[in-house]
Amino acid sequence: MASLNVGNLGEYLREQRRTAQLSLRQLADAAGVSNPYLSQIERGLRKPSAEVLQQVAKALRISAETLYVRAGILDEREREELETRAVILADPSINERQKSVLLQIYDSFRRENGFDVAPDTGAEFHGAADAESRIGADAESGTDADGAGPDARGPRTAGGSDADPPAN
Repeated sequence: MASLNVGNLGEYLREQRRTAQLSLRQLADAAGVSNPYLSQIERGLRKPSAEVLQQVAKALRISAETLYVRAGILDEREREELETRAVILADPSINERQKSVLLQIYDSFRRENGFDVAPDTGAEFHGAADAESRIGADAESGTDADGAGPDARGPRTAGGSDADPPAN
């Protein structure tokens, strides 16, 4: 973990507070911290915790990760990786299985380029070819995006085609 550079953090916080047109007292109230404590952070006299930085970031409507980097709590590369993952996970145009495969491919490329991979990314993965084989296996087995089998899509005939719905 990098050493804290609270002077740089304090200047940055003051600049962000002024840009948001908030007084020190208004920001302290919005963030749920004391006015004197926030003043000490801005002047570089205090080293805030990650929790306090998160509260201040929320009050300023800025990225908490940006403050973590400024405070030396988070490395810039780690912040970029977190933001990349967040964008993928927030994309409403792809389903959960696709998000998972995309994150696995991302992890594979990071490993290939010598970067550490986040520990909570799931099973071992071996690149784009593995993703294609998994997608193909899902299609062949009749598994849908939720991992459900053919029963989730309705009755099937012995030949694998959709059965006619029962007459009512």
